[in-house]
Amino acid sequence: MARLDRQRLARLLPYLGQDRNRLILSLVLLLPVAGAAAIQPLLVGQGIAVLRGEPTFPWLQALEVRDALRLLVFTLLLAVLVRLGLQGLQTYNVQAVGQRLTARIRDDLFAHAMALSLRFHDRTPVGKLLTRLTSDVDALAEVFGSGAVGVLADLVTLLVIAGTMLTIEWRLGLLLLAAQVPVVVGMLWLQRRYRRANYRVREELSQLNADLQENLQGLEVVQMFRREAINSARFAATTNQYRKAVTGTILYESAISAFIEWVALIAVAAVLALGGTMVTAGALGLGTLTTFILFSQRLFDPLRQLAERFTQIQGGLTAVERIGELLEQPIEIRDLPLAQRSRAALERGDVQRSAGEVVFENVSFAYRPDEPILSDLSFRIAAGEHVALVGPTGSGKTTVIRLLCRLYEPQQGRILLDGIDIRELPLASLRRRLGVVLQDTFLFSGTVADNLRLDADIDSEELRQLTRDLGLSGLVSRLPDGLATELRERGGNLSSGERQLLAVARVAIRDPSVLVMDEATAFMDPSTEATLQRDLERLLQRRTAIVIAHRLATVEAADRILVLRRGRLIEEGNHQELRRAGGLYAQLAELQERGLASL
Repeated sequence: MARLDRQRLARLLPYLGQDRNRLILSLVLLLPVAGAAAIQPLLVGQGIAVLRGEPTFPWLQALEVRDALRLLVFTLLLAVLVRLGLQGLQTYNVQAVGQRLTARIRDDLFAHAMALSLRFHDRTPVGKLLTRLTSDVDALAEVFGSGAVGVLADLVTLLVIAGTMLTIEWRLGLLLLAAQVPVVVGMLWLQRRYRRANYRVREELSQLNADLQENLQGLEVVQMFRREAINSARFAATTNQYRKAVTGTILYESAISAFIEWVALIAVAAVLALGGTMVTAGALGLGTLTTFILFSQRLFDPLRQLAERFTQIQGGLTAVERIGELLEQPIEIRDLPLAQRSRAALERGDVQRSAGEVVFENVSFAYRPDEPILSDLSFRIAAGEHVALVGPTGSGKTTVIRLLCRLYEPQQGRILLDGIDIRELPLASLRRRLGVVLQDTFLFSGTVADNLRLDADIDSEELRQLTRDLGLSGLVSRLPDGLATELRERGGNLSSGERQLLAVARVAIRDPSVLVMDEATAFMDPSTEATLQRDLERLLQRRTAIVIAHRLATVEAADRILVLRRGRLIEEGNHQELRRAGGLYAQLAELQERGLASL
């Protein structure tokens, strides 16, 4: 575990490199801050010694009592001001580094999460990812910021005070240093136990966020099916598990704090006993004894602060572990190195438009090893051909689209676009050539214009002309601010048909080579669908089209129909040919005509 922690910490250290100057300044300030802290007990002790007429500092012995006290008070005030000023500067620098670190790591985590394949996201609840991007990153920032630098400051202070004590009176100094041993041993003993408990806290918090996110996203279903009481009870159970996990960490926090206080009291008592004996015997001055009593308090301050940072540090190490686990997730779908691409891919890889020929060669795919979705699937779609995919639910129609868009990788076989394996094409180029309209439309919060542009470089006037050409004038005119209308999350202030209309339009704007539609007009009313149909026909001209269709009218218009069942191609042909063949397609078509099924 310790070795893995060091590896993960080393991987995150480069994030601090951009704030090297701030960190160096913070580290340089450690020594003067520690020195200012160590000199204060000495000055107080010398004040007592001056009042008794036995100062030990030569520069005080030549002064009158009043002058000596005045000088000591001034020096003490100066030491306090210097310490506070330097600590303020140090704290500001450290917190600034922590916030910069948080932003950098969160940006990289987000980018890494976006690059991970859908296979990873299928098995990872959104709430758990949110926890790693928010609270885990914040905990990590505290460790790299105030936690790590704070520990160094405490250690430097401890060393400076220890050296000062041993210089003044080695016997009392050794006594106080010996008192540190049980505290250090106790903290090391509790470290691993607290770490496990804190990891459980983070996991329970992730589950809490996942449950909350799921219920908020499914609020409409929760209310319609009167699941409020049941889901509230389940959420309460998750909250209770989180509470128990947090309670488990409180025991360790309380134990270490109480243990330090007991040891500190015993150390003070021991100093009083031994020092008092030495004062009585004349071997030690009262001022020096006072200095050591103050030192005994100051010596335990770093350990008290370490105890306070104990949860912070362990929580940060847990965050390092969890963030490391996410960053270590391999990016399965990435661009091939140039050396591994064919000559054709290198020559035509960055071309935006292409003929649009699609070929599946012996493609097999499974989301899980025990449940194959596609089995040795092969077909060819000629450039400019319009093909409909038909089959029962679970036959693999949507999986074909996902593989073509390279959201997943097939376990066997290959997919060609214009004769080039899509794995050899840059992802950006591949996805520019494909225009996909899914049945479940997703719109981002922002303006209508932003959702139409997405990554396209189109000015406002050109965008307005394109919307008119695509028949969106009616929709745009109904919106309060036209294309500048702000959309709520997932386009909540639009109807399902309007969202689908925008989804079709943003694909048309990109002028793709291959158009893929998963029942693109499923949620449109007849009037809206009729308005769009003319533009869809124009969009389909001179383009390869792959349509997942459930309505007979859409299927009949296709040049060719591919019928899938259990991931295999069992029939292909046009509508008339397949009806005459009397196979699965004919059965589905007959059932739909009777209103009993969809294709």
